[in-house]
Amino acid sequence: MPAPWPYQQLPTPGWPQQYGGGQPTGGPGPVACQICGAAPAAPVTIRGHQGMLVIMRFLKREGMFCRTCALASFRDMQADTMVLGWWGPLSLLITPFTLLANLGALSGIRRIPEPVAPGFRPPLDPGKPVFKRPAGILALIPMGLLGLAVFAFTALLAIGLVAGPSRESGASSDDSGRGLSDYPSGDYPTLTVGSCARNDATWPYENLKPEPCDSPAAQYSVHLWTNDSCTSEDHSVGPSYSKDHDEPLCLRPLKG
Repeated sequence: MPAPWPYQQLPTPGWPQQYGGGQPTGGPGPVACQICGAAPAAPVTIRGHQGMLVIMRFLKREGMFCRTCALASFRDMQADTMVLGWWGPLSLLITPFTLLANLGALSGIRRIPEPVAPGFRPPLDPGKPVFKRPAGILALIPMGLLGLAVFAFTALLAIGLVAGPSRESGASSDDSGRGLSDYPSGDYPTLTVGSCARNDATWPYENLKPEPCDSPAAQYSVHLWTNDSCTSEDHSVGPSYSKDHDEPLCLRPLKG
C-alpha cells in the first residue's frame, strides 16, 4: 500500500469550527505547505528578475505555502531582485514592475492564517523585513537613481510643455502674429508707407530693416492694410513697425 502523501495532513481538532467550515470530521484535513508540511497553506506565486547586461533571467517560485514559508520566500526573492534586477537596459524597466507585482503577492500571503497544524519539518525562517537587510539597504541606491531620473524627465517634460507655448506667444507679441524676438527692447525700426524693406530672417520670423527701393537688397514695398487685411501675396506685420505704433502694415514682394 503506498505511503500517504506527505503534504496532506490529518484533520486538525477544531479546524472546521475555527475557520468557517472545511472538511467534515474524519475527512482529509486542510492542504499543507509543500515546504514544511504545516497547515493551512494556500497557492502563492512570487516572481524575481536578474539583469545581466546583455541577457536576463525571469524567476518564479510558486506552490502551496503556509504563511511563514511564503513570507520567507517573498522576502528572499524580493531582496535578491532589488539588488540583481537592475543590471541591464531592459531590466531597468522590468524590475520595478516585478517588485510591484510581488507586493500584490504579499497581500495574499498576509491573508493566509497562521499555521495551526505542525508539519514534518520546521518552516523557513522569514528573517528580517526586506528594507532591514543589507540587500534592501543597498537597493535604495539604484531605486533612488531611477526615481530621480523619472522625476527629472517628468519635470523637463512639464517645463517644455509650459515654456513652449510661452516662447511662441512671446515671439508673436504683435497683431500680425509674427516673431519679434529680435527686438527685445521694443525698439523696432520704422517702416513708412511707400518705402521698401528687407527681411533678414525667414518667414514667419521677422528681422525687418528699411531698405532704399532702388537697392538690390530691397525685397518688399510697404503698404497699409486694406479692409483690415493684406492681399494673399502680402506679409502682414503688426503696428510695432509703423511710425506711431498704431497701424498694421502689409509687405508686398517686389517684382524682380
